[in-house]
Amino acid sequence: MRILIVDDEPAMHDSYARSFASQRGEGADALDAMAADLFGDDDAADDAADVLPDFALTHCNQGLDAVAAVEAALAAGDPYSVAFIDIRMPPGIDGRETAKRIRALDGQVNLVIVTGYSDFSPIEISKVAGPADKIFYIAKPFEVAEIQQTATALAKRWEVDRELSSARALMAQQIVQLEEQGLELAANESRAIHIAMHDSLTDAPNRLFFLRALTERTKRDGLFATAMIDLDRFKLVNDTLGHLAGDALIRQIAEILQHSAPEGALVARLGGDEFGVLFDAPGEPAAEMACDRMVAACSVNLTVFGNAVQAGASAGMVVVDGAQGTDPIDVMRRADLALNDAKRQGRGMTRLFDESMDEGIRFRRRIESGLAGSIEKGELSLVYQPIVKRDTIEIVGFEALVRWNTTEYGPISPAVFIPIAEETNIIHELGDWVLTESLKVLARWPGQYVSVNFSPRQFRRTNFVGHVMESVQRAGVSPSRVQIEITETAIFDDAERAAETLYKLRQMGFRIALDDFGTGYSSLYNIRKFALDSLKIDRSFIDGMGRERESAAIVHAIIHLGHALGLEVIAEGVETAAQVQLLRIAGASHLQGYFFSRPVAEDIACGLAERRFIGEDANDGAGTIELGDGTNG
Repeated sequence: MRILIVDDEPAMHDSYARSFASQRGEGADALDAMAADLFGDDDAADDAADVLPDFALTHCNQGLDAVAAVEAALAAGDPYSVAFIDIRMPPGIDGRETAKRIRALDGQVNLVIVTGYSDFSPIEISKVAGPADKIFYIAKPFEVAEIQQTATALAKRWEVDRELSSARALMAQQIVQLEEQGLELAANESRAIHIAMHDSLTDAPNRLFFLRALTERTKRDGLFATAMIDLDRFKLVNDTLGHLAGDALIRQIAEILQHSAPEGALVARLGGDEFGVLFDAPGEPAAEMACDRMVAACSVNLTVFGNAVQAGASAGMVVVDGAQGTDPIDVMRRADLALNDAKRQGRGMTRLFDESMDEGIRFRRRIESGLAGSIEKGELSLVYQPIVKRDTIEIVGFEALVRWNTTEYGPISPAVFIPIAEETNIIHELGDWVLTESLKVLARWPGQYVSVNFSPRQFRRTNFVGHVMESVQRAGVSPSRVQIEITETAIFDDAERAAETLYKLRQMGFRIALDDFGTGYSSLYNIRKFALDSLKIDRSFIDGMGRERESAAIVHAIIHLGHALGLEVIAEGVETAAQVQLLRIAGASHLQGYFFSRPVAEDIACGLAERRFIGEDANDGAGTIELGDGTNG
């Protein structure tokens, strides 16, 4: 390390030279003690004593020469660690001015003022050559050990300061990189959300967006109308003029509906030639009149690719009060029933829903009644669908899926009875049975985990964590072999409580998977906030990968997001070899679907678990098993 000596007396330069000529002599013990104070222990002191800095001295007789030397050292990339400066150096600049100019050039060098006089107080010098923690004082005449100790200690400190400065610079650079990555992730999320929530043909909100808005509206008081509008004789346009003409017609109708809908209404393309409209209304008569105006606006002559087309539409509508806590899916179902009735009645009209249209209501009541005794009657069963690694096709786990085979109606789809159970406390009894039975089977597997779906009502159950943990302990299995699957709906209503619940589950060793990812309220904030292990891409996006560029983009965005956050990404609903290849290329970590195996009974699942691997051609037996109603999931 380099040391600068600034003094106008040749004798002082000789004294400095003798002081550094032998750095192990008199004063060595004191130097060791000082090193121990600096570095914290006796070993450090021994190291400091054995390996003293190799000082290179530069001697300057005047302050201006010293300033020039500092400037040259900085330009050469070999700066000084310590500068010993005399105060009085006639006829040039004095030590105070010399220290000031050196400090202006080099903010890191340690300055030692060496003087036998008191022309300037330490405070005065510190004001121009500070900071105070980098300026020191030694009185003349000085001792050799004093110079050695000061130079050694300050040189070591200068070295540490430079290392800290480099570390801070590196940390600042990494922070900038993290911020840039965060902005990029946020931009990707924004693009993915827009793609997921908007129709690619019209750029209008899509079914997912509409369902989300409808869900929010059902939570607020006041009457609102939900209308389903479908084009009349649209198939004729497609068949005679082609699909491009059909697309052009849909775009024009979307614009017409946007302009004719009530102020503040949400107009969404739900799919095909069907649109949904959501708006507040003072009552059924006013809502019906508004819907009639939209239907009338659609009954116009349009020009499509030079061809005259007589457009027309039918509508079905339901008016409900948000204070009643109506299920949004049921609201859409009722509006759709009314739309079907309008089609049957002759098209070009609006039909308001009434209970006579809904035979399904009575069926729902029978389902609810049958569910209550399904466990005692032994009508419920579990099937298990393998979850495999992307590359090796090794089975790492099974998703437990409930089936209900009634004596009166035969097999009932989970898509029918699970929502009904969710609306009542039956879901708790049903969920407890599923968890208990799946844990019994888990004990027979050699090491795979079981993935169990929990509904929002179950997740919000009092002492949910304790209940699940008690079930696992009673079954004698490790929590790490149980994956808890939840949807965003289960955690979004009370995010703080959900975050705490998931954190406790993770602390106990459970795996956490966010199911149907991409169809709900996904945001980076939620994903970062909640303790998750994996994201499950909704099967609707997997199904559309080969046909729709938007679905492929969403799948890629979700996978990249999962990788960036260190999460596994499970693609469910995989049914073809082409989907497998696309998902492998995209980087999904795990796959699940008919291509590998349908949901299978307990004994078959145990056999698959023992084998551990499924053949990639999916024709080794597991992929051809027929079960229940054939629901994929």
